[in-house]
Amino acid sequence: MKLRSIALAVAALLSSATARAEGYLKVEGTQIVDDSGKPVILRGMGLGGWMLQEGYMLQLGEVGQQHIIRAKLVELVGEDRTADFYRAWLDNHTTRADIDQMAKWGFNSVRLPIHFDQLTLPADKEPTPGQDTWLEDGFQRIDRLLEWAKASRMYLILDLHAAPGGQGNDLAISDRDPTKPSLWESEENQRKTVALWKKLAARYKDEPWIGAYDMINEPNWSFATPGKGNGCDETQSETVWALQQRITQAIREVDAKHIVIIEGNCWGNNYKALPPAWDANMAISFHKYWNRNDIASIADMVKMRASYGRPIWLGESGENSNVWYRDAIALVEGEGIGWNFWPLKKIGFNQPLEIEPGHGWARIVAWATGKGPKPDADEAYAAMMALARNSRFDRNIPKPDVIDAMFRQPHGASYTPFVARTLEGVPLTTGAADYDLGSAGEAYHDSVDANYHVATGGKRAPWNNGTTYRNDGVDIALAADGAPYVTDFVTGEWMRYSADVAKAGRWTVTARVRSAKGGRIGIDESGVAIPAGTAWQVIKLAELDLPAGPGTATLRAIDCSDCEVSALIFTPR
Repeated sequence: MKLRSIALAVAALLSSATARAEGYLKVEGTQIVDDSGKPVILRGMGLGGWMLQEGYMLQLGEVGQQHIIRAKLVELVGEDRTADFYRAWLDNHTTRADIDQMAKWGFNSVRLPIHFDQLTLPADKEPTPGQDTWLEDGFQRIDRLLEWAKASRMYLILDLHAAPGGQGNDLAISDRDPTKPSLWESEENQRKTVALWKKLAARYKDEPWIGAYDMINEPNWSFATPGKGNGCDETQSETVWALQQRITQAIREVDAKHIVIIEGNCWGNNYKALPPAWDANMAISFHKYWNRNDIASIADMVKMRASYGRPIWLGESGENSNVWYRDAIALVEGEGIGWNFWPLKKIGFNQPLEIEPGHGWARIVAWATGKGPKPDADEAYAAMMALARNSRFDRNIPKPDVIDAMFRQPHGASYTPFVARTLEGVPLTTGAADYDLGSAGEAYHDSVDANYHVATGGKRAPWNNGTTYRNDGVDIALAADGAPYVTDFVTGEWMRYSADVAKAGRWTVTARVRSAKGGRIGIDESGVAIPAGTAWQVIKLAELDLPAGPGTATLRAIDCSDCEVSALIFTPR
């Protein structure tokens, strides 16, 4: 079964009949509520990569910020063709189909990371210094996104992800050019930021499906050592607070209705010396990546909610495994906190939608990162336009396991089939990588199932070593024909496979396996040996007497250091 078919089945399973929120969101005490006063738990995704490209989302993390990536593309194909690519990217990456599908999955909000250059010129490129040129095309893109969100009854949260000048030393986040004054070093950049927010608020002041204004994404700036730190040791951050107060004041001159969201220094997490609340309709964002999902990890924010008297919102999180997603969402929802994960799509496997870049893009990546020759200009242009087309929803690869981890698993769900199977009177082959949906300990067990490097202080730990197909701990690789198979299947690991048995009977279970060193796997405690060798071979695992009805088989690595499994075959006797 293709992943798109699986995703549609999961969407049907997860679709909720619960009523959605209505009308303007507002702050009431420490809660976000709708117009009727009903508390709202925001569940959303960020549209990272659309209006602002971070290099890692394009396999160009080594290259850096968007303006550097763009310059490399200009070097390859010229200015006009690069402009063609960026127009096609903006036209294809996010469409109504994406938003409609998000609503079907169960999301009730979407966060738009805005690059200021989609809406206004950089300060040093303004024809008249101190005045603002507004770019209507960018505003119209937001208008269309709002219409799609409104049609799906989803709240759109506007997020200034790249402020004029850039707001931190994590350069790619805000496409910052460190040779120019940052947001914090330029009064003109700050003035333009305030003016931009006033322009946005005036345009959307009467739109109830605008959920909130997230004023500055992830400030990360050490004022004592400009250009060197990320603000985690700052004890005051007066400039961060002062600018957000100025933005709030400008917004309130034209819009009294919408929530404003503040973010602290240190990527939105340092709230030391936060002034008393300066607006009645204000919420506090925090971001959470790669740490433990225990109450201690959010204790300071929960305490701040009570002492500050304003709601808190997990405004950005993600880039981890399904286990981490399930645990994080269960944690914050258990405390009445909404969430927004990151991103909806990219080149990669651990988000709801995957962009398949195409073979030509790999040659551009190799050249741009110093690992390959410079492609021909026509070849590069074709690859760029193919990537832009492949960013479109109908060409994306959906990840039903990620959606399951976000919506079903946080609420105590057990395993459920990844692929519907019925054992009838004919042999059935099931891919080893198509083990059940569900959390670790329910659908599978693997020695590594998440990345906690911020908590451990160690290196980033891969969970699925093959970084493809699924986002669990199970390690999956792709064969030459693109078929997924389980790799690095080692002692103690297991996977569960559910099926409906149409009629009681006896079945022979075999597996297509290989192990260079030899090993032992089984669906019982004793298992069978895998002869050492590099070629795939089919081995008999067991004879099973199966009653009619729902059933499961669990494949275990009993004694393995390098076992691989591509398929299980059930043959009736």
